Amino acid sequence: MTTTAVGHRETRRRVVVVQPYVPGYRTSFFNHLQEQLNSAGVALEVLYGLVPPQQAARRDAAPCDCAVQVPSRRLPAPGGRSLLWRQVADRAATADAVVLEQALRNLEAYPLLLRQMTRRPAGRSPRVAFWGHGRTYTKKTSRFQEAAKDALTRQAAWFFAYTQGGASHVASRGFPRDRITVLRNSVDTTELTVTRERADIAGTPEHAAAAALREHHRLRPGRTALYVGGLDTPKRIPFLLECARRLATGLPGFKLLVAGDGVDRPLVEAAALAPDSPVLALGHRAGQDVALLGAVSDVMLMPGRVGLCAVDSFALRTPIVTTDWPWHAPEFEYLEHGRNAVVSQDEPEAYARAVQHVLSDRSRLDALSEACRKDAADYTADGMAERFRDGLLHMLGARL
Repeated sequence: MTTTAVGHRETRRRVVVVQPYVPGYRTSFFNHLQEQLNSAGVALEVLYGLVPPQQAARRDAAPCDCAVQVPSRRLPAPGGRSLLWRQVADRAATADAVVLEQALRNLEAYPLLLRQMTRRPAGRSPRVAFWGHGRTYTKKTSRFQEAAKDALTRQAAWFFAYTQGGASHVASRGFPRDRITVLRNSVDTTELTVTRERADIAGTPEHAAAAALREHHRLRPGRTALYVGGLDTPKRIPFLLECARRLATGLPGFKLLVAGDGVDRPLVEAAALAPDSPVLALGHRAGQDVALLGAVSDVMLMPGRVGLCAVDSFALRTPIVTTDWPWHAPEFEYLEHGRNAVVSQDEPEAYARAVQHVLSDRSRLDALSEACRKDAADYTADGMAERFRDGLLHMLGARL
């Protein structure tokens, strides 16, 4: 264990991660990271504020052993934007390293970076790292905003990039390549993977549950699609429902299972109530329920933003069919058109046609599903935590 002597006592090194909030998909990662850092003699504390309004409807906030909520405020800014301030100064100032979300709006970043730059010998000065996308993927920004984000990022001691694409962007803007860790952003898919595998084994409870699900909803092989995730603007729910209507016309017996919650849930429920609708509104589902839905589905429909659902699709062996929409999240780069996913033109008719072609070709579906199964091992919460740990330990030992 690495320690620092203080008189006759020893104190462990300490890392603080500041989050907007802790969504359920992050708890396993933080638990893995806490365990791995603890083994290396480093304590972890996650500080978080209030759930952002745009995420509140998803109801996905979750507790975490190493997380502590701190007072936070949302301040109005020009252009309808907002600035965020979280009261982390006291706890962060006594840490050896602080990892912040890569965002201009987070006001706590600026005094921490200033403290790192001055590095007063008489006081403690934590090293500051950012983690995030590397560049803005999911919305249009001005050149000034991107230049400002690049300038802010260059002040950090380390950068933890979600994907290789984000790492390459940060490096191209002058950040030292030897101070970048590629995390391969992921979620814990252990339960999904195990349940999905057991659903294929005759005699198991999971196999019986999948069969009952097929019978209850009268699902047909080659005619079943799944949507799972938030029901909100970035996911383009109206586009999804329009495509389901088109597919039902071209593929008799087609069904779309919609599992999720959000501000657009009323749209899904209204579509499900229409006469002869192919849409089944299932509400929020998680864990084993999602795995069973994947087991009875042929494809996952994601015409809107593809992010961590890419990792879920690998675990479920249910390939994504998406579009070449320009505002996907970084994890879109995990998808390879024609190998583990299908990417169509960003237009409802073209998208519905691409889905229909896949559903009508069993050998192609099987090949896509097998590629998903193989890729699942490359994207795990445990592996992500190991890479984060290694980067933190390198940062703590690096001379700046």
